[in-house]
Amino acid sequence: MNEIVWPTIDSKHLIVDSKQMLILEKEMFSDGMPQEALMEKAGIQISRWLLKRKPLLKYGITVFIGPGHNGGDGAVIARELFLKGFMVKVWCPFPIKKPLTNNHLNYLTSIGVTKLVEPPDANGKELWIDAVFGNNQTRKVDNKLVKLFNQKFLNRYGKVISIDIPTGLCPDKGEPFLDNAVKADHTLAIGLNKIGLTQDSALPFIGELHHIDIGVPISKLSKVDKKIFKVTYKDLKNINLPSLPRNSNKYKRGRTLLIAGSEKYPGAAYLALKGAISSGAGYISAVLPELVAESIWQVAPEIVLKDTMQSNQNGNASLFSALKNIDLSAFDSVAVGPGIGIDSDDWQKAKDILTGFEGLLILDADALNRISESKLCSKFFLERRFKTWITPHSKEFSRLFPNIKCETNVEKALNASQEFNISVLLKGANSIVADNKKAWQLFGTDSHTARAGLGDLLSGFIAGSSAIDLTFCRNITTDFFAKYVLLHSFAASKCKKGSNASAIGDELSKLMRNIKMRQIS
Repeated sequence: MNEIVWPTIDSKHLIVDSKQMLILEKEMFSDGMPQEALMEKAGIQISRWLLKRKPLLKYGITVFIGPGHNGGDGAVIARELFLKGFMVKVWCPFPIKKPLTNNHLNYLTSIGVTKLVEPPDANGKELWIDAVFGNNQTRKVDNKLVKLFNQKFLNRYGKVISIDIPTGLCPDKGEPFLDNAVKADHTLAIGLNKIGLTQDSALPFIGELHHIDIGVPISKLSKVDKKIFKVTYKDLKNINLPSLPRNSNKYKRGRTLLIAGSEKYPGAAYLALKGAISSGAGYISAVLPELVAESIWQVAPEIVLKDTMQSNQNGNASLFSALKNIDLSAFDSVAVGPGIGIDSDDWQKAKDILTGFEGLLILDADALNRISESKLCSKFFLERRFKTWITPHSKEFSRLFPNIKCETNVEKALNASQEFNISVLLKGANSIVADNKKAWQLFGTDSHTARAGLGDLLSGFIAGSSAIDLTFCRNITTDFFAKYVLLHSFAASKCKKGSNASAIGDELSKLMRNIKMRQIS
């Protein structure tokens, strides 16, 4: 397996499915870790998390204790909060099945914790803690219980916190087993983040996602066969950009070519170029529609115009006539697609030129749509033997890879990468970047990145940034791809002038300068 450069392998970043988590726990138990000790640690760590947020506890706490070990975690939480002087009640919606959980429950009642006989009132102001099923749930639950929790969630009289997984939510798919699942204000993932919690489908149910460390050894984490990482804006502090030698000229600071725009979509070309400029690449060239080429010197005079593209009768750009006259070997990266429109015949002529390009090929938007409508379809990627990055949203992905049917977007991206030897950015509320061995799940990113034009800006930024990095590292890895996507999203979140793509491009330039200055200092 390729060395993982970013982020670090630890429990905060690694994502697992429910089976992987169970295997890790069993390995810890077989190595001598008592099951009772792990339950204690989980419950105490969650109690400490809650005690740092005392406003949540001011009206008291009701813990819903499930039949298994998730319920045992809840019982430990109830005990610790009660011993700190808080008003605590517990309710068991199902008969207790695990002896360890039952022992904890008996001890709770012995020290004075109230055990409710009837369901609690959803109109009360106390905090509700969902410790019913957690990571081990595999099927639908009593809908009355889910409705009770969600009545509490909707009336906003008190918060709902789910332990590990909201009850009724599949830990692997991130979707309800039935029609609904508990909607929590906070979800506390124990040990490692579960893959279902990071999927777009889980967002209405999990609220704010928090990680609870229970001390899973790094030696165990390193052995997890499928590496999926959760990355957030906090991980930007560990991003490093290449330090360019002071004597390097523009040709040694990244050479990229952008093929973008058409008479139908001229704005896409401007935005892609703005993204490339914000990267700081030394030499940015472009193939543009004549409409854009006539005025490019006024808005981006630093761009080198390599050629112009004519448009067909529908206003879509014709690539072949321009590409056949350009030596692509002069570039570190080439980006194709933003706003070029769809022309299957033109793609059929141009594809061999792009297939033979030995640098990094970045395909976005209409380039992907042209591939999906072409004779080869996704087999185009198999004909190309060099590094290729693609940036589809979910509909574009489905058109490209109609035979890839998976439970999560992470699995979809990984499968496409493995089958076609490409790196994939699958865009969504929580976008995924994947290659054939690893995936980076972006999480907690800003919703402002889902705006018209920002994809074009991103394509240009990826092209320029990768060109810079390729001058230092010819075998650029997919973690660079993930970094670029996260930087783009962060710039959108910090844009003070608004969320339009042009303003975000300016913010992205500022962000890149700040990171480079931080490294110098």
